[in-house]
Amino acid sequence: MLSQRQGLIVWLHSLKQAKMLRRFGNVHYVSKRLKYVVLYCNSDEIEELMAKLKSYSFVKKVEPSQKPFIKIEFENSKPDKAKEYDYKMGI
Repeated sequence: MLSQRQGLIVWLHSLKQAKMLRRFGNVHYVSKRLKYVVLYCNSDEIEELMAKLKSYSFVKKVEPSQKPFIKIEFENSKPDKAKEYDYKMGI
């Protein structure tokens, strides 16, 4: 059974320690310019992992991803008539 995953955005002072973050979860993305790492871990471990990461000296800030809490079903969304016609034609 798959467990729920949630992303963490870890802001760093330098990227030297970005490789070390692999032991906390799956590193999905590392931004060299903005110096942050997107890390995926289990949702039930998120609070203690955030506290542990904040205690390191090379970490500026840790933010949880809001993606699991965003509503993805939109109300009153009507497709454009011109686009609907194009879709039916197969363009």
